[in-house]
Amino acid sequence: MATFLGSIILLLAGYAVYSKVIEKAFKIDDTRETPAYTVNDGMDYVPMSWWKGWLIQLLNIAGLGPIFGAVAGALYGPVAFIWIVFGSIFAGGVHDYFSGMLSLKHKGAQFPQIVGKYLGTFARKSIVIISLILMILVTAAFTAGPAQLIAQITPIPFIGALVIVFAYFFIAAVMPINKIIGKIYPIFGAIIIFMAVAVGVVLLFGNYTIPNLTLSNLHPGELPVWPLLMVTISCGALSGFHSTQSPIVSRTMKKESEGRKIFYGAMIGEGVIALVWAAAGMTFFGGTGGLQAALAAGGPAGVINEMSSTMLGTFGGILAILAVIILPITTGDTALRSSRMIIMESVSKWFDPDKKRTVVMATVVLGVPAFLLSTIDYSFLWRYVGGTNQLTATIMLWVVVSYLLKEGRAHAHILAGIPALFMTGVVATYFLYAPEGLNLDYTLSITIGGIITFIVFLMYIRQIVRHREIAVKNVVVETNN
Repeated sequence: MATFLGSIILLLAGYAVYSKVIEKAFKIDDTRETPAYTVNDGMDYVPMSWWKGWLIQLLNIAGLGPIFGAVAGALYGPVAFIWIVFGSIFAGGVHDYFSGMLSLKHKGAQFPQIVGKYLGTFARKSIVIISLILMILVTAAFTAGPAQLIAQITPIPFIGALVIVFAYFFIAAVMPINKIIGKIYPIFGAIIIFMAVAVGVVLLFGNYTIPNLTLSNLHPGELPVWPLLMVTISCGALSGFHSTQSPIVSRTMKKESEGRKIFYGAMIGEGVIALVWAAAGMTFFGGTGGLQAALAAGGPAGVINEMSSTMLGTFGGILAILAVIILPITTGDTALRSSRMIIMESVSKWFDPDKKRTVVMATVVLGVPAFLLSTIDYSFLWRYVGGTNQLTATIMLWVVVSYLLKEGRAHAHILAGIPALFMTGVVATYFLYAPEGLNLDYTLSITIGGIITFIVFLMYIRQIVRHREIAVKNVVVETNN
């Protein structure tokens, strides 16, 4: 109980204190006009209130991610709390804030354009492919689950449900952001917030005992904490998918000072949601063994339904069904919208991105493979979403390091440099060890992963020295002049 309450307090304190440190490193200026006003195309660039932007951002980055991922991460025991808290404050919040604000700084640029600006052309071309793969996988994975549930509780067959969901995706992706997303997301945001608050209250005041902190790995399958926990719980701690979603909201902001509330604030909100569901998973089934059995029997959706129905009654069961159907769809539609925006930027030399025909064509080109992938076993897709997602997050953190070094922000680059190095180790070890990677021996994976991380560290130090030398030369030139 004390660990759970302390974790929530730490997350809120992180927002109150550390978000201001991150904001200071960026150096906001409310006198600069935002892209919502300088572009204002009536489609993606539309001024919106910050609270609506916050709710859209929360739904964009969350969906069922901080619920399903947190429940799966709960299998490791209370050590999951550590990753959620420190990941959200020192990695996820930094990642999300800068991905949104760098997009704002560069006229609402998409993630690949930002990568190209600070890491070079090769990195930009590579991340276009990685980002599109990630978002097609996310669109497919976040569609198949809801479609299966719709098929179970209605006479509509699975393929019919998929067609209905993708029809909505298409409409949401080609319509102005304030017409559909801006109107219904606040309502859906209220659902995910209400569920988390209600479950949290029941955990605290009901007949439940939330386990306190232990560094022991309680996973029944004896899967290692490092690096699997950091990949299992991504939404709710750190997720590269967020960097592809933040430009959607950056194009609607009225002023730069709203960024801390929208981007860092949504990440902390997602962290709180993940904490609640991780605690529920550890507690409700009497331990990680019971949770594993429940996941094997009914999957994440079944677990959420059982916990919600028992803790919140019939109303909770209805909410759970709505959440399992609606929330993934709200992530899938913005994933398709973001990938449409990325591909339009990539082909802007040949096609006019402002033409409706280009919008429709790009959406269809990306929607078809996502639809086909959603017809296969979607649990298979998740194995590839996790690693690709955290690779994207690591790249974004190195983008932030490069930006802060180039801007000469004293030692501010370490705010992103430390989590970037940490995640480099996570990703390198994961792809070496995971079955969908090289499937190497665990000890060998850690050793090689450590060597890769050390090499990257040396490259990081070299860049620090190079930028300091450039700064010294500039000072000498200015003094002589």
